[in-house]
Amino acid sequence: MYRSYLKRLFDLLIAISAFIAFLPVFMLITVALVFLNDGKPFFTQLRPGLGEKFFKLYKFKTMNDKTDQDGRLLSDGQRLTGIGKVIRKTSLDELPQLINVIKGDMSLIGPRPLLTKYLPYYSSTERLRHQLRPGITGWAQVNGRNVSSWNDRLASDVFYYNNISFKLDAIIFYETIKNVLSAKDIIIDPDSVSDSLDVERSKGSESPIHS
Repeated sequence: MYRSYLKRLFDLLIAISAFIAFLPVFMLITVALVFLNDGKPFFTQLRPGLGEKFFKLYKFKTMNDKTDQDGRLLSDGQRLTGIGKVIRKTSLDELPQLINVIKGDMSLIGPRPLLTKYLPYYSSTERLRHQLRPGITGWAQVNGRNVSSWNDRLASDVFYYNNISFKLDAIIFYETIKNVLSAKDIIIDPDSVSDSLDVERSKGSESPIHS
């Protein structure tokens, strides 16, 4: 009952209420980024969602589009703006994803929507994460967030799939609020994290999780 119906109902009620409550902050950040990011306040990217169906993910744009002499984008860390650091530290860059939740692309709580290029690197067990709507936060994010290994993060997603309940969602929601208020496990510099999943598994440094 909760997985099939009540979870979506709670998503709508909380996401709509939160969006209304944070609308002044949303508008303030949007206006600031319009002026500071050459009229581009939002970052959008296709991500795999429920059933691996692609959807357009929304975030506040925290990096500029500066390139090197050959026209290639500089590293993420070099492109991170001053206001972008503040927005990331407060996790406000994720605020536009409330729109994704309202649209039905995402849930408040679930496995994070990762890059499309990672799809070939999941085991059949790890692909269970795509049998749920992706979330703004999840079990993996309150158990290490970006500082955990890929295997640990994906194992947390599978655990969540197998144990989803109102109680578990309430725990994740509470822990997320605590982490945001304390800025725990928040990665501000994108270049400070470990290799991407495709790079790690191409090198054979991590093997997929199997049941």
